[in-house]
Amino acid sequence: MPYTVTPTALPGVLILEPKVFGDARGFFFESFNARDFAQCTGLDVAFVQDNHSKSAQGVLRGLHYQIEHAQGKLVRVTQGEVFDVAVDMRRSSPHFGQWEGVCLSAENKRQLWIPPGFAHGFLVTSDSAEFLYKTTDYWYPEFERSLLWNDPAVGVNWPMEGTPLLAAKDLAGLPLASASTFA
Repeated sequence: MPYTVTPTALPGVLILEPKVFGDARGFFFESFNARDFAQCTGLDVAFVQDNHSKSAQGVLRGLHYQIEHAQGKLVRVTQGEVFDVAVDMRRSSPHFGQWEGVCLSAENKRQLWIPPGFAHGFLVTSDSAEFLYKTTDYWYPEFERSLLWNDPAVGVNWPMEGTPLLAAKDLAGLPLASASTFA
């Protein structure tokens, strides 16, 4: 199998670890192959957009989601390390409001699949990090929402001391009790 797939405590959120071929010269791995992804995960998804960001240590991006045109995301880190988080935003789910956090790094080469219906965010824990992700729908700014990163009702245990560096939209995120959610 090209990936080892590990389910998380949140059904549908998956950790993917690619098969890496390495020697003294370096390494090689397929970061994405649609046929292998479908075979290993049982998911038939089409990705329509790739995004790439670079952030400094202490930057927290999220927790973002689109209330319409919900996006599934396949995320990974190519430089540095992040603590990556998914929060279930589906009111009908028995896991509504619960979160899962996974360390993704250039070294471990892990990827995280976050299905539509989840908020997503990450905290940079290294000096800097480059973050790549594929999405199953396009970005529609009018439908983007931000869940408050430190909402005590969700209780994400971010691995940091102090306050992270946040964008204005993340500072203005809404707590789960008043956030737009999925059915």
